[in-house]
Amino acid sequence: MEERTTLEKSLKPHWVWAIALGSSIGWGAFVQPTNWMADAGPLGVIIGFGIGALLMMLIAVSYGFLIKSFPVSGGEFAYAFISLGRKHAFISGWFLTLGYICIVALNASAFALMLKFVFPAVIEQIPLYQIAGWDVYGMEVIVASAALGIFGYFNIRGTGLSGQMQFVFCTIMIISIVVITFMVGGHPGAGLENVQPYFPKDTTAFAAIISIVAIAPWAFVGFDNVPQAAEEFHFSSKKAFTLIILAISIAAVLYSMMIIATAMTQPWQQTVGEGQVWGTAATIQETIGTIGLVLLVTALTMGVFTGLNGFIISSSRLLFAMSRAKILPEAFSKLHPKYNTPHIGIIFTVVVSMFAPWFGREALLWVVDMSSVGVTIAYFYTCYTAFSLFKVKKGEDFNPSKHVVSPMKKSIAAAGMIASLAFLALLLIPGSPAFLGIQSRIALIAWIGLGVIFYMAKRKEFNKIPKEELNYLILGSKKIIAKNRS
Repeated sequence: MEERTTLEKSLKPHWVWAIALGSSIGWGAFVQPTNWMADAGPLGVIIGFGIGALLMMLIAVSYGFLIKSFPVSGGEFAYAFISLGRKHAFISGWFLTLGYICIVALNASAFALMLKFVFPAVIEQIPLYQIAGWDVYGMEVIVASAALGIFGYFNIRGTGLSGQMQFVFCTIMIISIVVITFMVGGHPGAGLENVQPYFPKDTTAFAAIISIVAIAPWAFVGFDNVPQAAEEFHFSSKKAFTLIILAISIAAVLYSMMIIATAMTQPWQQTVGEGQVWGTAATIQETIGTIGLVLLVTALTMGVFTGLNGFIISSSRLLFAMSRAKILPEAFSKLHPKYNTPHIGIIFTVVVSMFAPWFGREALLWVVDMSSVGVTIAYFYTCYTAFSLFKVKKGEDFNPSKHVVSPMKKSIAAAGMIASLAFLALLLIPGSPAFLGIQSRIALIAWIGLGVIFYMAKRKEFNKIPKEELNYLILGSKKIIAKNRS
């Protein structure tokens, strides 16, 4: 049995918290408030994100237990392997890889979009073509690619550097959001009276709230970056659950503060009807002036940077874990000779993401919407694995080395499974407020087809690996054998 490559333990608790929070709060919190309010109204958005956060916390219980028990890179890929075997591990890893890389690409695209709003004369240079109604500019591509390259370089330099940067970015983002909210609230003519009516007149309160709950997996995706970095914790993995809950809670508060700040500027129906490229920025700048725009741009920049940084970390660690298990080429599990980081996975993530700006933002959104399915599938695998390891009582099949007697946690894991399936249904059932568009469905089918082809090509080689060796490569111990593993 060959020696297993491992990553250095260099991440501190507050860095991991920042990875979870910063990855959860991305461009959407600052660009989308007017769009969300148009669909659900201010209170509908806030309640919807609150319910979504609670559902994510249900799912997080399973993550906390599994991170504590199996602190290895790969996260959901490893968890699916524990409970359902190598085929399901591949499925989970395949969907997550796409989801993470898409989010990296979208954050780079959002950074260029922000600069287009602030400095249109600079970014709208070198016009190239139009895709799905979106004008693609050469300067936009250059800016997005430069951002990707810079963060790729920082990640190669070491996880410690990435963690420190993430914490600084998160701190600046939080301060900016708090200052914006209080400045708007204290401005003459602005105030909570502008938040009324709380829901749109053309829909029911229930439908409004559900339309926001449906996007919770997308809005809070990022807390699941924590298990990807678990192998690099320089602290007890028991703390992971607390860090995740803190990240989800604060993310929900920050989303709500941006909604309140935007809605307080003027009667919110006027704000959502202006048809601005960036409605949130337009209304905040109009209310509190240039300082408001500067603060919002700062917060958005930090949100984009934390998203880029966090998901480059996660995608490269996922590629590393799948390569270590011999599903992907060996190069992805090679470490940098000086910095001991999975540099090939980082470079691959950056290079693939650099293609995205060439296709225009609308085309990229189709793929990102589709990737929400993959993230939700990963949530289900995690909750199912935890459910299979928790026991109501000590029965004949109880094995103290791999099972925990906890009826409450088993029930919560079951609730997490149901929540994951509910999210999946909202994305895939026609008529649902979050039903994927035709372009996203085509992209999903294409990705599934590509995965089937790739798996069939690697199946014989993958299945030849002895069970004990695969246990060792994925989990670090050949003695760990999950009950239902095939």
